[in-house]
Amino acid sequence: MAIIQVTIVPLGTGTTSVGEYVAAVYQVLEQAGEKIKYQLTPMSTIIEGELEDLLAVVRRMHEVPFENGAMRVSTSITIDDRRDKIGTMEQKLRSVEQKL
Repeated sequence: MAIIQVTIVPLGTGTTSVGEYVAAVYQVLEQAGEKIKYQLTPMSTIIEGELEDLLAVVRRMHEVPFENGAMRVSTSITIDDRRDKIGTMEQKLRSVEQKL
């Protein structure tokens, strides 16, 4: 299981507001047929699942700003793919909380 952090930024939209784009991208997550878990944060989105599924979802998310009029999109992805044990978003948070 992998965890991906993704930030999608539409460029050249004529406005500094990107909330409409974020809402449209979020709909891709809500409608995803893949078995994923996700969490929207103020600065990015965290998605958990099988790496192949996550990459397919991120690809669809990346296309959304183009479909909504953006002429350029910058997408940043961080992948945490641990193979020695199953790591979930909740498990990672619990691990840190236990150490506090």
